[in-house]
Amino acid sequence: MKNFTITGTYTDLYQLTMAQVYYLTGKSNQEAVFDYFYRKNPYEGGYTIFAGLGTLLEVLQDIRFTQEDIEYLKRIGLNTDFAESLADFQFKGTVYSVKEGEVIFPNEPILRLEGSIVEAQIVETLLLNILNFQSLIATKAARIRSVSGDRVLSDFGLRRSQGTGGYHATRAAFIGGFNSTSNVKAAHDFGIPAVGTMAHSFIQSYDDELSAFRDFALNRPDNCILLVDTYDTLKSGVPNAIEVAKEMKARGQRLLAVRLDSGDLAYLSKKVRKMLDDAGFQEVKITASNQLDEWVIKSLDDQGAPIDIFGIGTSLVTGAPDAALDGVYKLSYSNGKPRIKLSENLKKLTLPDKKQVHRVINGDGRFFGADVVLKADEHNPDMMYHPSEPDKSLSLQDMKQEPLLHKVMENGQTVTPYPSLQSIASYCQERLSLLPDEHKRFYYPHVYKVGISETLLKERNELKNQYKK
Repeated sequence: MKNFTITGTYTDLYQLTMAQVYYLTGKSNQEAVFDYFYRKNPYEGGYTIFAGLGTLLEVLQDIRFTQEDIEYLKRIGLNTDFAESLADFQFKGTVYSVKEGEVIFPNEPILRLEGSIVEAQIVETLLLNILNFQSLIATKAARIRSVSGDRVLSDFGLRRSQGTGGYHATRAAFIGGFNSTSNVKAAHDFGIPAVGTMAHSFIQSYDDELSAFRDFALNRPDNCILLVDTYDTLKSGVPNAIEVAKEMKARGQRLLAVRLDSGDLAYLSKKVRKMLDDAGFQEVKITASNQLDEWVIKSLDDQGAPIDIFGIGTSLVTGAPDAALDGVYKLSYSNGKPRIKLSENLKKLTLPDKKQVHRVINGDGRFFGADVVLKADEHNPDMMYHPSEPDKSLSLQDMKQEPLLHKVMENGQTVTPYPSLQSIASYCQERLSLLPDEHKRFYYPHVYKVGISETLLKERNELKNQYKK
């Protein structure tokens, strides 16, 4: 089995068959501009967290076709001259994007990619693959953080993730608000705190639970968390954990936490808290795992469960229940002309030309509840119009507008040092704090308005009428 690495063949075949036509008809260097956006927030929520940009930029800087790739493309029927030309392939385009960790909304350009038609087409699939997945997971993580307060959130999801997707799920979860991960590889590569407890098998391998706890505590005294539900949580697990806690205290050490992984977590955590407190171990924390998500945590919180640390796996790293973000990548400008895709559904009519997005800011510095999409060379518009119901408009006069799209890559190289993952995670929480609460509701969140400028509206309508003739 070969090690998995991303090369130019990390794409859909039709990207290459289209690129081949451009090459053979002399259009390889034709200018193209594509927009990345999505149409619907996941989880029936009111927002999405943008994640994956750092990963994408790293891939774009390094992506190449190997000689093995080229020989394979010849074997599956691509033109020999075109396939050979890919030996010199290198992404040399320009990318404008919102900042990673930003709060984003449907139907606004999140990223604009400018380059030759061939390179822009070839990188479409990997761009969608990276941004859609990490944005989905970061949004799930942010939702879980929103109901968890300042309690510790740990990613336990690698074993349940879709293959190697668990690696970047950990990165995205940290952006969305998680504190740590059990994923050692991701922890090392991304600078995320690594955490771990023990499995039931460790305890089962001993003839008695107490001996297992003792050995673990002796060999991991600084970060000792004991799993207490292998046999009987209240009659065996917790009493044995308390005994070990006393032995550790006599050695000048401290039991960090006990972990619950089954049963009625609200009921058990209350009983466990009382047992620990009565034994004089108020500082020992309670960790809970087992099929947790934002809804379960909210329910536990409503029941007053005294849980300090949540270990969350399956629902986090799979983005359950949505499984995918519906991000798309559409051509908006090519060969010196704005381009449009028509649809019978006005909501699916694309926006032409090179564009910018402005966030409207309240007088108190918070988000007003509206973003406006405008042409890249426009200044602050005074009005914005509903993209599919143009009789609806909103005055923006005298309101502060913040541009969201910034140049992050030029000629295939990042323009400034990329921020650390810790900085991105902090930025995410900062921006979420500016989002009004009505957009964060789990039930029927208020829709964040995304409108278009009058200039862009006119250009879109002119192109629509032109192509409908």
